[in-house]
Amino acid sequence: MASKLWEKNTEVNQEIEKFTVGRDRELDLYLARYDVLGSMAHITMLESIGLLGKDEQPVLLEELRRIHADIEAGRFIIEEGVEDVHSQVELLLTRKLGDVGKKIHSGRSRNDQVLVDLKLFTRAQLQDIAEEVRVLFEELQAQSERYKGVLMPGYTHLQVAMPSSFGLWFGAYAESLVDDLLFLQAAYKMTNRNPLGSAAGYGSSFPLNRTLTTELLGFDSMNYNVVYAQMGRGKMERNVAFALAGIAGTLSKLAFDACLFNSQNFGFVKLPDNCTTGSSIMPHKKNPDVFELTRAKCNKIQALPQQI
Repeated sequence: MASKLWEKNTEVNQEIEKFTVGRDRELDLYLARYDVLGSMAHITMLESIGLLGKDEQPVLLEELRRIHADIEAGRFIIEEGVEDVHSQVELLLTRKLGDVGKKIHSGRSRNDQVLVDLKLFTRAQLQDIAEEVRVLFEELQAQSERYKGVLMPGYTHLQVAMPSSFGLWFGAYAESLVDDLLFLQAAYKMTNRNPLGSAAGYGSSFPLNRTLTTELLGFDSMNYNVVYAQMGRGKMERNVAFALAGIAGTLSKLAFDACLFNSQNFGFVKLPDNCTTGSSIMPHKKNPDVFELTRAKCNKIQALPQQI
């Protein structure tokens, strides 16, 4: 079994090993490309301050690029007995380059390595979510314009109250998403700060150039206080979860309205037959399962901040 980065002379009890590692190897695959990018930025910085030889950095970068290509192609695995993605990357480097592969950890703790991986991963995911929300917003706005002249009752307390339009209903959810994106933007800004160089929470005695790694990795700024950088573990995830919960709240309400409006008592919309499911005992049924499951999944997302 490969030794762990933190392991010294004592072997950990196997039950504790199993309990603490959990699904780390499986989940670390999501972080692999970002771990390599973080290492590329780190060794570029190490070379600039004289802690890595000018002949060593190019060969390390070339090998890291090859590992990154394997990750992108789906060929990268974390081998049995290797603790995590950080150890796997180092193992691949040392197999190919010898001891120079170990130099990627100079002036760096696995704590800030984990943090930078998570931040780069989360940043990319938030960008994807923002784009998906934009697509939905534009669709809702388009439908709002399309149906602005189609009358629909306006309800208060589930009682018919005022004349309204189907377009107004669509537009309400479009604007709700705009507010939700403000939270997502705030979560992105808090995520997009560089923790690299904070080490285990008290910095490094090496003259690390944190500004350079911040620029290389495309962060807006850094977590300036090294104690706070590590103290913030879990805080970023909670902030992101609150932002996701806001979007989920909007989608959940929209899905409930769709279920309501599709029912025979309302009959405002008719879903295509191929987008509904039937009943084993009532063949005439056309159930809005997609919207019902959307609500269920949104409830799970809205619970995330409390779980974290």
